[in-house]
Amino acid sequence: MNKRLIVPSLAAAVAMTAAPAYAVDAETAYILNSFSFLINGVLVMFMAAGFAMLESGLVRSKNTATICLKNITLYSIAGIMFYIVGYNLMYMDVSGYIGTFMPWSADDSAALAETGANFDAGYSASSDWFFQMVFVATAASIVSGTVAERIKLWPFLIFTVVLTAFIYPIQGSWTWGGGWLTEMGFADFAGSSIVHSVGGWAALTGAIILGARKGKYGADGSVHPIPGANLPLATLGTFILWLGWFGFNGGSVLALGSAGDAIAMANVFANTNVAAAGGVVAAVILTQVVYKKVDLSMALNGAIGGLVSITAGPDTPTLGSAMLIGAIGGAIVVFAVPLLDKLKIDDVVGAIPAHLLCGIWGTMAVPITNADASFVTQLIGVVGIGAFVIVASAIVWMVLKFTIGLRADEETEDSGLDKVELGLEAYPEFGRGAHSI
Repeated sequence: MNKRLIVPSLAAAVAMTAAPAYAVDAETAYILNSFSFLINGVLVMFMAAGFAMLESGLVRSKNTATICLKNITLYSIAGIMFYIVGYNLMYMDVSGYIGTFMPWSADDSAALAETGANFDAGYSASSDWFFQMVFVATAASIVSGTVAERIKLWPFLIFTVVLTAFIYPIQGSWTWGGGWLTEMGFADFAGSSIVHSVGGWAALTGAIILGARKGKYGADGSVHPIPGANLPLATLGTFILWLGWFGFNGGSVLALGSAGDAIAMANVFANTNVAAAGGVVAAVILTQVVYKKVDLSMALNGAIGGLVSITAGPDTPTLGSAMLIGAIGGAIVVFAVPLLDKLKIDDVVGAIPAHLLCGIWGTMAVPITNADASFVTQLIGVVGIGAFVIVASAIVWMVLKFTIGLRADEETEDSGLDKVELGLEAYPEFGRGAHSI
């Protein structure tokens, strides 16, 4: 699917097949399509707040301000880099593997002409750019949570520049830009692989190179849990992400100019919601069975795992199928978290199971409900994207490690990144007693 160019053809196809009573003129369709991009883009942008709150709740209080700073800064970097190079690299004149190295600029001159206004583009250019930009910020947020509590601020931000300017757009051009994976028939409706597994591969590579937090694993192979500081905040973050996902998947219908588009978007919303619900319930039941206690953090990641799992193909399943796809995502989270601990891969927020593994599952699940998709082609896409991101990310991480350094020293890790790197605390009153009045 060429995510950028499908809007005009979709709108035209619906206009040709829809009953006259439901048809709208070209200018009205242009307005509705642009509005859909903008309002759904706002929902996806709000996911940045969800990631910030989820990660803030799952790290220790001494690193909370740092994780908040990372999230607002990475969102800002993503927007700037997607303007400078990312968008055109992903969508402009893609020749199989890569687009054009140049800044993006809006061209709505045809629609704005005083006479003979032309609305064939189907949407305003800036609405499309905004909607695509918030997706790249999501990929960067995934990395932030995994490598939290021991990575230095500036190396992480430099990695974010490379990820959002080059790594994400190049692989994205292969599918949404009309590149080689599109030509093969690879299907990823809203980004289980293109967004979520990309963030997951980058996070996994970084976590391995960076190493685990001090005290996480014992010399005898034992695992020492490091609880997060604020589970209510993590729960709030998950609900915000769930809300934002309606824009993530629903907006990826890429049109709202006809009754057919509205029906398609409504179906995507419903499937997205029930997949998340399936992920939560599966995680709750499995943690009770496996651990004899229900684990809240697993339930939260179960929701995210269900959402990621349905993202590759939320347009074709029935509600029942979507629920099962999401439930399998929740199960993947429950069983993958202890597997990572056995491998001594320290993922602070559980992003690798929820985004990487569930992203792979969701991508491979598309042919189950979409007869036009192929398991072989889906596997080629998963492997191709994964190989590229692993190699590119590893190069960047290693260059940073051997130049400016990646990891905070032990004293900084003990004291917390907030005090040492930011010179402040997220909760300065804690442990200091009540103030006198």
